[in-house]
Amino acid sequence: MGVMPADDLDGRLARFPRLGIAHLPTPLEPMRRLTAHLGGPELWVKREDCTGIGLGGNKLRKLDTVLALALDQGADTIVSGGVVQSNSQRQVAAAAARLGLDCHLAVFHGRVAPPGADYEVSGNALLNALFGAHLHPVPWTGDRNGAVRALAEALAAAGRRPFVVPYGVSSALGAVGYASAAAEIAAQSAALGFTPDAIVHCTGSGATQAGLVVGASAVLPRTEVVGIDIDAEPDRVRADVVRYAREAAGLLDLPFHEDAVEVVAGLAGPAYGVPHQATLDALALAGRLEALVLDPVYSAKGLAGLITLVRRGRWRRGQRVVFVHTGGAPALFAYREVLRF
Repeated sequence: MGVMPADDLDGRLARFPRLGIAHLPTPLEPMRRLTAHLGGPELWVKREDCTGIGLGGNKLRKLDTVLALALDQGADTIVSGGVVQSNSQRQVAAAAARLGLDCHLAVFHGRVAPPGADYEVSGNALLNALFGAHLHPVPWTGDRNGAVRALAEALAAAGRRPFVVPYGVSSALGAVGYASAAAEIAAQSAALGFTPDAIVHCTGSGATQAGLVVGASAVLPRTEVVGIDIDAEPDRVRADVVRYAREAAGLLDLPFHEDAVEVVAGLAGPAYGVPHQATLDALALAGRLEALVLDPVYSAKGLAGLITLVRRGRWRRGQRVVFVHTGGAPALFAYREVLRF
């Protein structure tokens, strides 16, 4: 497939209503000082931390589309889930508050060992309460959506009209919503006079990468989309990305090739939610060189992976690489006791 005109992809995306709760397009900015520090390709950052409400993040781009369906179905309650410091839950809670919907969250305990006393009460946990979400503690079993569905069923039995937002806002429709990020990168980079050689981001629940792959395959077919596995579950992550991308491509009437999905393993620490030294180093470099606030669970792990690949020579001087900053700054405060700069 050649390069699809941007208007064509925009037209396909327009088939799926958006609520306008995310501030789009997000900026695309150069990272000049980090580029000079690493001495490799020219680095840019896609500021998905600037999507607006609830302190922003990449999930709001998906929610803009997914929650349009919730309103169309007459939902009065949004149901989702995640760990105590889930960035996704915080953005779901913020979106529900903006839309005037009740929000019930299945909060998983046991997946992440709390790094300190702040973990249970600070950061995203504090914001969930601020946004008025109802929190339901549940044990982590490895089933990301079972407890969420069970909570929705209980609410429906009580007379509510719940709408389930899956873990990480990851679904085919979430991936459709996120394909718009690739369309924005294509338009913004073209206006700046370049085509990215690669788009690098952290990948976990899958729909962010799926949307980037589907969108980039259409409007940036020569641009690599590189996902840095932050779950230490690369096979599961890749399988989910492939599934959501295939389904999203079907909804958008676009081709999909599984070999476009690259999930890089082994660069983001020993387990989900556990920052390793490279994570902390990347977090510090982003702050000191670019005044970017990353988080130790997602965005800093993604940048740590990018830095490692640059140092390994994956890209050369003169090439351009876009890093997707997925947000997550509130989690910094919950991890205060393990952050040493």
